[in-house]
Amino acid sequence: MAQEIQVTKGVERIEANGTLLAIVIRADVRPDGVRFYTSDDASLQMGLLGHRTGFVAQPHIHHPMRRVIAHTMEMLHMRAGRMEVYVYDQQRQLVSTIDLAAGDTILLMAGGHGLKVTEDALILEVKQGPYLGVDDKEKF
Repeated sequence: MAQEIQVTKGVERIEANGTLLAIVIRADVRPDGVRFYTSDDASLQMGLLGHRTGFVAQPHIHHPMRRVIAHTMEMLHMRAGRMEVYVYDQQRQLVSTIDLAAGDTILLMAGGHGLKVTEDALILEVKQGPYLGVDDKEKF
């Protein structure tokens, strides 16, 4: 299995066999301006907006658009505590263990994942809906 972890100034990209599995943005990353870390065609977009005092975003509305979601992505933001996130490839093989602390964010894009809370945690989770109950996931 070809796996790769690229780290650039607090941003980690975890890949296996040419598939991007996860992106980690550490708490200390501070871009100047708008910086997206996902490709334009990702079904869940993740970026940081580093604006200076006085910046104003013009009011806007997004056009209704039908979108096709091939698989669910999850974004986990650590508001407090610590946890380990286990990232698996499509063949359910462990690729990486990522330690997250308060302020860190991970976008789980493909493959599988699990986690273990190692210090009492408050975690914000964002993912596409609707939730399908027992049909939503397969545990391994």
